[in-house]
Amino acid sequence: MCLAIPAKVLEVQGDVAKVDFGQEVVRDVNVMLVEAPVGEYVLVHAGYAIHVVDQEAAEETLRLWEEILKYDEG
Repeated sequence: MCLAIPAKVLEVQGDVAKVDFGQEVVRDVNVMLVEAPVGEYVLVHAGYAIHVVDQEAAEETLRLWEEILKYDEG
């Protein structure tokens, strides 16, 4: 099973963007496969942004992930 997680683009320099996955998790990802302007959300898989998604869908997915992680902690 492959997972792609949404993240908000904070800044872009060439083919690398700094993205925010929420809960203070910020990482650099490769954006050579998509047009990823600052402020947009992208789906990230294996260090690559693979698709641009709208804000509503991204935030809903992040909310669901947060619920899953809280449930897993017990």
